[in-house]
Amino acid sequence: MQRRFTLRALTAAVALAALGAPALAADTIKVGVLHSLSGTMAISETVLKDTVLMAIDEINAKGGVLGKQLEPVVVDPASNWPLFAEKTKQLLTQDKVAVIFGCWTSVSRKSVLPVVEELNGLLFYPVQYEGEELSRNVFYTGAAPNQQAIPAVEYLMSKEGGGARRFVLLGTDYVYPRTTNKILRAFLKSKGVAEADIMEEYTPFGHADYQTIIAKVKKFASEGKKTAVISTINGDSNVPFYKELGNAGLKAKDVPVVAFSVGEEDLRGVDTKPLVGHLAAWNYFMSVKNPTNTEFTKKWAAYAKSKNIAGHKDKPLTNDPMEATYIGVHMWAQAVEKAKSTDTDKVIAAMAGQTFKGPSGFTATMDMKNHHLHKPVFIGEVKADGQFNVVWKTPGPVKAKPWSPYIEGNDKKKDEPDGKSKL
Repeated sequence: MQRRFTLRALTAAVALAALGAPALAADTIKVGVLHSLSGTMAISETVLKDTVLMAIDEINAKGGVLGKQLEPVVVDPASNWPLFAEKTKQLLTQDKVAVIFGCWTSVSRKSVLPVVEELNGLLFYPVQYEGEELSRNVFYTGAAPNQQAIPAVEYLMSKEGGGARRFVLLGTDYVYPRTTNKILRAFLKSKGVAEADIMEEYTPFGHADYQTIIAKVKKFASEGKKTAVISTINGDSNVPFYKELGNAGLKAKDVPVVAFSVGEEDLRGVDTKPLVGHLAAWNYFMSVKNPTNTEFTKKWAAYAKSKNIAGHKDKPLTNDPMEATYIGVHMWAQAVEKAKSTDTDKVIAAMAGQTFKGPSGFTATMDMKNHHLHKPVFIGEVKADGQFNVVWKTPGPVKAKPWSPYIEGNDKKKDEPDGKSKL
């Protein structure tokens, strides 16, 4: 009799499944981690994978989300831009993740974008970028140009920043540097900087020989007005770039370099003594003093030691994209709790206005409309130990402007994602 009941129940269950009845809820909520763990971008991205895992461990230790543990699914797109799209499709269709935390370069994000939009997935992108994009399926926890690039150049032009009047726009050859430099060119011209006083150079990913370019920079800087270099070099090319900068004796007092993609982690393998005084613009530095950051850096040090993370177990470092990643994971978890669901549309709605006290010392707020964080801006000088001394900061968080006012036609674009991304 028991056997007949079991068979009957089984038959009914199969019939319900065939009619599209919902399956039993999984015991865990799967979370995708999409960062390059090999190739030219591994120097920057590997630590972001570890930051996601640390945040997941924290959340799980407090009971998880909706009473379930988070289960990370880590993949390696290997600094291969088309592979980012393939791995995203795998995470969403095979692994059934509720959200993806990942990407560094804009070319990797743009590879992922049509996939998350088509499959209605969710991507949290943690790195500064060029703007000129809004997607309902992406939350941008890094800086838009008005939260990093524009303030940095304004600082260089100011009296306290050295009063630069000639500029070298030096970047890796892909969308983020080229679009950022397009914005900066228009901004500089609006400030009266002549075309002849702007030099623009690009190198491929993985470029290692900067002798010729540094020689050109020195010559350009010798032709008159105070010159500054704005660097959007990305990935492991930063190591030979800064080494050559030191070899050439280009000191900050003569030709300051401000970088948008170099933080504490990227300077780990570089002799920073010749680089003292050169600059970076971010929304967080490890050296900022506040109780939230003290707790964050201690947590990271303990986690890195417990997980035997290469480099960090002996010399734990934190940086801006790590902070943006950490904020993103916690905000997503808060939004899921608020929505009482991992459903993409419900989580997107619940993300509006989410807040989280970040290690920067400021409360990060997700804009009610444009999927970007309101963030403070810091400019720091490289110190001999590879840390940064903050020399300038905004009085509070700055609202992101994804559409730069220095690009023609942007005044007509809506500051709110609507359906497919507007590129």
